[in-house]
Formats: sequence, C-alpha cells, structure tokens
Amino acid sequence: QLQASGGGLVQPGGSLKLSCVGSGILISRYVMGWYRQAPGKQRELVASTNILGETNYAASVKGRFTISRDNRQNTVDLQLNSLQSADTAVYYCHAGLRGVSHWGQGTQVTVSS
Repeated sequence: QLQASGGGLVQPGGSLKLSCVGSGILISRYVMGWYRQAPGKQRELVASTNILGETNYAASVKGRFTISRDNRQNTVDLQLNSLQSADTAVYYCHAGLRGVSHWGQGTQVTVSS
C-alpha cells in the first residue's frame, strides 16, 4: 500500500511538499511516480524516478517540481515550487514494476489566492 500526504491550499507562487510512504512494499524495487488529475481531465504523469534514481518530468512542471526517493525511509517525495492555478489537482503516488501497480489514495493540492 501507498499512503500520500502533504496536500493543501496554497497561494500562487507558493510551495508544498508531498510525501508517499510504502507499507508492505519496498519502494526501492519500483519505478515511483507522481500523477495528478484535475477536475474533468485525465490523470497525467507529473514526475517519475526509476530504481537508479534517474528522474523524468512533465514539461509543464520541469524546473518547478522535484521528485526524490529515500529508500531507507521507504518514501518518495514531490517538492512543488512556484505553484500555479493550473497545478490544482488530486495528486497520486504510484509504484510500478513489471506489470504490478500500486496506487496511493490521493492528496488534494489547491492553488488559489
């Protein structure tokens, strides 16, 4: 299981840090990703990190968001900086490995003045 936390309400230009902790799975073995889904839109990949620690970002968040994993803590974090109203969505963490897929429950991020 994956448990995500850290969402909230923030003003444009602000920052948040999302955290995802694994329970019963070893995050070090998985490709970890953060997805988001805004109202009326499809879920989209925001950032991912493979088992080597290599990272990948959606063009819309590159330079503003940073994904990182801590294998000792069994966590993966997403630092969100310079937030925009377009970043408002429910954010989900995901673990994937050879067709096996685990989703967290989602955490709401709202960017509004």
